[in-house]
Amino acid sequence: MTEVADRPTGTSSRPAPAGQPAVDVAALGEQLLGKWADVRRQARVLAGRPELHKTEGLTHTEHRQRTFGQLRYLVDNDAVHRAFPAALGGSDDHGGNIAGFEELVTADPSLQIKAGVQWGLFGSAVMHLGTGEHQSKWLPGIMNLDIPGCFAMTETGHGSDVASIATTATFDAGTQEFVINTPFRAAWKDYIGNAAIDGLGAVVFAQLVTRGVNHGVHAFYVDLRDPDTKEFLPGIGGEDDGVKGGLNGIDNGRLHFSNVRVPRTNLLNRYGDVDAAGNYSSPIASPGRRFFTMLGTLVQGRVSLDGAAVAASKLALKTAITYATERRQFNASSATEEEVLLDYQRHQRRLFTRLATTYAAAFAHEQLLHKFDDVFSGAHDTDEDRQDLETLAAALKPLSTWHALDTLQECREACGGAGFLIENRFASLRADLDVYVTFEGDNTVLLQLVAKRLLADYAKEFRSVRFGVLARYVVNQAAGTAVHRTGLRGVAQFVADNGLPQKAAIALRDEEGQRALLTDRVQTMVAEAGAALKGANKLPQAQAASVFNQHQDELIDAAKAHAELLQWEAFTEALGKVTDPGTKTVLTWLRDLFGLSLIEKNLSWYLMNGRLSMQRGRTVGEYINRLLTKIRPHALDLVDAFGYGPEHLRAAIATGAEKVRQDEAREYYHARRASGQGR
Repeated sequence: MTEVADRPTGTSSRPAPAGQPAVDVAALGEQLLGKWADVRRQARVLAGRPELHKTEGLTHTEHRQRTFGQLRYLVDNDAVHRAFPAALGGSDDHGGNIAGFEELVTADPSLQIKAGVQWGLFGSAVMHLGTGEHQSKWLPGIMNLDIPGCFAMTETGHGSDVASIATTATFDAGTQEFVINTPFRAAWKDYIGNAAIDGLGAVVFAQLVTRGVNHGVHAFYVDLRDPDTKEFLPGIGGEDDGVKGGLNGIDNGRLHFSNVRVPRTNLLNRYGDVDAAGNYSSPIASPGRRFFTMLGTLVQGRVSLDGAAVAASKLALKTAITYATERRQFNASSATEEEVLLDYQRHQRRLFTRLATTYAAAFAHEQLLHKFDDVFSGAHDTDEDRQDLETLAAALKPLSTWHALDTLQECREACGGAGFLIENRFASLRADLDVYVTFEGDNTVLLQLVAKRLLADYAKEFRSVRFGVLARYVVNQAAGTAVHRTGLRGVAQFVADNGLPQKAAIALRDEEGQRALLTDRVQTMVAEAGAALKGANKLPQAQAASVFNQHQDELIDAAKAHAELLQWEAFTEALGKVTDPGTKTVLTWLRDLFGLSLIEKNLSWYLMNGRLSMQRGRTVGEYINRLLTKIRPHALDLVDAFGYGPEHLRAAIATGAEKVRQDEAREYYHARRASGQGR
């Protein structure tokens, strides 16, 4: 990496208001940087350089050319090798690799995603699905960008349903080759990054057929284009997806194959192999387990999208809250002085609740990153660990990406017309992040995966228990201690000694009261869905599918509630690591704001299910409003702790220009009043 000076993560120079706790911004910034703080600092210095910044107003052709050139810049600055084997010049640092890449979203989301396609998907597929021979043959060229490539999994006709893709790779024992075909138009590989222009190679996912037997989806290395002419090789064709709603620095396209032959050794055969005679073998006996293991390469993308979405939310809030402390509008409390926007309760509501969620998502992402690193480094890489990682990523990625879109839109509106200007980046970032909720797993589909896991764990836990007992069952949990039955926070319920969650919530502001309400909701929702689906697996397929479909919405709601509980627990665990009293007080208020906002959002459920009385339900909003007032003096400290400087924000309204304008206006009217001219 090029030598760079570390940039401070924040400042603790802003004095605390009289009688208020003080936030140690520098220490809080360090905590937010997490385990891979040094990697993040290096990545932020790189992302702050103009060479990597998005240039607004380019045509999509120009933007693509610029983004590809930026990939070269990353290679030249040793920013792409962290996750690759040390024997090939990498550093085997899987968690640090993700931490660094997700920071690129501050420079240009197109760069972050195109880099993710090249090294996080294409390169990772060769590394994790191939053997040492494959790695030695192709990874050096992938790492130094001599081989720009594609991750060709998605098909037009089967987006999230990877198991049903129609592309085939049929083994021809006579020539020792696999013959790859897309048998009809809907089987074309679609939305593939690097496919339209830059890709010279691809990892193509196809149904492996040998000796007349289909062994399911496997990955094959396929050369796409002549490296000199950049023309497609015989049997390969494609189309450009064209202009998109965002991320136009990436050349997404379609690929199709007609009797394309690749050597038998191009099968990435770590989890499934075919010998010279056409016999298939695998170290994983279960076809289902083998399929999900091979799809494990996708989890890297989901983890990085979770982190990038959190980073984008931080950028938006830093800009909007900075602007809101300077922009004045209406003289509500004074005959002469206008109010700053952030002193209005509604403005605090719209920004502080999202600030609290961003902190929760950031702490949860750090836990996800630790889990990812444990699995991919081999420190904790059992079958159960991989399932836990898959489920945790599937739970958190939907929440953070939806939250980023919501936060960018709300911050845009909170900044009025100025927020709509491209120079302030809200509209541009929102357009680019829009598709984050779709790729690497559609959010709704991912939450359905989480729901199925919750049901499976529920069935294991309570297989022999009658539902009447189940509904009252309590999983005991020591205060502050997570239950890791599934690698996620268990579907657990903390209650007071009397066992009644509605009485445990004596004070909504109390940590255990919030935990009781949030965990009881998850447990109850899963229990009710489990009861409704009991025995469905014994019904004929069509009837079973109908029963499941009738409860799909409830299951996805339960999965979302579970993911929100994960975030709340992550925030609470992070609080336990804060040593500075003032910082801990302010962060506790912010955590309470997050918890109470979740309860308020689902207040109808708590009232209908008797978890809160009508009288107590009315107090939720009151508590939230009190917290807003407490948090207000610390708002700038909380966004300063994110550690992003002007070179990352690049928003005109976050430069202090608004304060200059407002001060000029105030001086003008003060002078008029002093001269007797009035306002």
